[in-house]
Amino acid sequence: MPDISLGDARRLGVRLLTRHKVSEKNAAPTVESLLRAEMEGIPSHGFSRIPYYVGQTDTGKVDGHAEPAVTRPKPGVVRVDARCGFAFRAFAEGLPELAAAAREQGIALMGVCNSHHAGVLGFPVADLAAQGLLALGFANSPASLAPYGGCKGVFGTNPLALACPRKAARPLVIDLSMGLLARGKVLQAAKKGELIPEGAAVDAEGKPTRDAAKAFAGALLPFGGPKGYALALMVEILAGLLPGAALAMEASSLFTPEGPAPRLGQSFIAIDPGSLAGADFADRLESLLRAITEQPGARLPGDRRIQRREAALAAGGITLPDELYAQLCGLE
Repeated sequence: MPDISLGDARRLGVRLLTRHKVSEKNAAPTVESLLRAEMEGIPSHGFSRIPYYVGQTDTGKVDGHAEPAVTRPKPGVVRVDARCGFAFRAFAEGLPELAAAAREQGIALMGVCNSHHAGVLGFPVADLAAQGLLALGFANSPASLAPYGGCKGVFGTNPLALACPRKAARPLVIDLSMGLLARGKVLQAAKKGELIPEGAAVDAEGKPTRDAAKAFAGALLPFGGPKGYALALMVEILAGLLPGAALAMEASSLFTPEGPAPRLGQSFIAIDPGSLAGADFADRLESLLRAITEQPGARLPGDRRIQRREAALAAGGITLPDELYAQLCGLE
């Protein structure tokens, strides 16, 4: 497994994308999200996505030169049309406008339509929290998750994320998807011939399976049964219907080069916490978090990701699997 410096990894990613019909402006934020995922130990949303991304830019399923259109239809509403390009560029263009609107109005909403894979949803909300805003994010993805009691995909794994600004610490980030497993992790397990946890998926005939390849061809199951299903439906409404994006059951695959653009959606809510809680918000949040961390064995959501990221920064690099590194080199 080759070690690669952060700088070399960043340059490799940008070089690969730009050689496959992606502009520098679109490549840079895309690679930055993938690199952050690698640093935080989320390889399913890291450089393993590059072969799929370039396969889709080569065919035109994703417009690698898309220029997102950002508008402000109402004082507290930001609309971003990703124009069938990558979500990361749409976020980079729209989030500053969302932050400004939230500071002006106290709360603001941003909807993204005609978008693509949202990546790690915790990243954009964490970026907003680093600016002192409480942020929520919602994203849909192509249908892979069955409703409770069903056996066919209607929703994506539909993540939601929340980030809170903290005093003298990285933002608190809560980031979860509605499936027991993310679809990207199922794909990785299928490639490695690994079994997935029991109760996480059904095959194409609706039978429970631990075979990752059969699960990928079948449907994932929501965590928490009816509760996870209800949350997946909620996210589908907020991230798909609300911004005018494709529904999960209408979106094409993120893993194949053929077909129309997925036209997925994302929504973000940014809140100035001082608008309601006043200056006490930060201190009271720390009091709440101390009640958790003072208990032996308890930790905050996202702590392990932060530790991995700090370790990667200290090491100055990441490690990529041999097979993936060879695959990436073959794209040059």
